Amino acid sequence: MNIEVGSYEAKTKLPELLRGKAVADLVPAQGHKRSGAATAAENMRAFMRSRQPVAGVDLKALIDEGRA
Repeated sequence: MNIEVGSYEAKTKLPELLRGKAVADLVPAQGHKRSGAATAAENMRAFMRSRQPVAGVDLKALIDEGRA
């Protein structure tokens, strides 16, 4: 018999759910990708390479303005 339990319920009722026996396998959810951050960074780099630089913009001044 398989049951699905959310993370909050599993955390709060773990002893009750397991009853002292090895009855659960903790596995990642289906479709979850661990390389999401790396993929997003590579997509951003590819996007930046495909565009022309914006002329006349002082990036440091924009950054400093945001820190004021």
